[in-house]
Amino acid sequence: MNRTKGIIAGLLTAAMLAGCGSSTAAASTSAASTAAAKESTSAAVSGTVTAAGSSALLPLAQEAAAEFMKNNPDCVVTVNGGGSGEGLKQVADGSVDIGNSDVAAEEKLDASAASGLTDHEVALVAMAPVVSKDLDIDNLTTDQLIQVFTGKVTNWKDVGGPDEDIVLVTRPSSSGTRATFKKYALNGEEEASNQALETDDSGTLTQTVATTEGAIGYVALSYLTDNTDLKAVSIDGVEPTLENVYSGDYKVWSYEHMYTKGDGSEAAQAFLKYMVSDEFASNVEKMGYGVVASLTDAAVATHKN
Repeated sequence: MNRTKGIIAGLLTAAMLAGCGSSTAAASTSAASTAAAKESTSAAVSGTVTAAGSSALLPLAQEAAAEFMKNNPDCVVTVNGGGSGEGLKQVADGSVDIGNSDVAAEEKLDASAASGLTDHEVALVAMAPVVSKDLDIDNLTTDQLIQVFTGKVTNWKDVGGPDEDIVLVTRPSSSGTRATFKKYALNGEEEASNQALETDDSGTLTQTVATTEGAIGYVALSYLTDNTDLKAVSIDGVEPTLENVYSGDYKVWSYEHMYTKGDGSEAAQAFLKYMVSDEFASNVEKMGYGVVASLTDAAVATHKN
């Protein structure tokens, strides 16, 4: 009997010790969680970040800035347009922290200026020819598109449309969207500039095309997600969609670059990290931009120099 009582007492003692051990482990886990939470809170970014450049990237960068500032109320991020060339020039001379561009820096800057910049590929963007929804043009061949934008054809009837003058809405030479469209849609042909309707503000361009009879321009798909006044024109029967970009069937697209001078400031680095984070990823395709990781090998091959 005494032996039995001894065994029971030993078991109770072991159970109590195990309980203490569990409490200690739980306390340690709780302390670690609290420390992690404090560390996360103290990691909030402060300061300022300025960015400028690509109008094609502007909506995505502005959305990212707004969300980033909600998480980091002591940091102010300002994003402006102005064109890829202007953005690259400003980041190179230190006027802004980040230069947004549809093209590689080497295409707009001299070698010495470009070599001092660090490239961050944050997304991809497709560009599409656009006309008013009322214009009876849904598809153009590459040859027809070149004839239209180089001014060799000046009436829509010559490319299967109505008897109506073609009005070009063009972009300045500093535009990265223009460089991309020239390279991949016009096979390198120089477009005819219509200085009366030239703009690198994509919002202005969409309004001008929508309200000008017989007008045609080109714009990033991100400007068409909620636009009911324009329609995108297919090229060689291929619709300008992200799915066709990913597959390699639609070739008029570019990587979206955000350049810093060197590594950039800590605040700029944090903002760029947020741009490509899982937290922000759902916004990318929703806003009409493409995810670089979704490109097939066939699509990547179309953009190798």
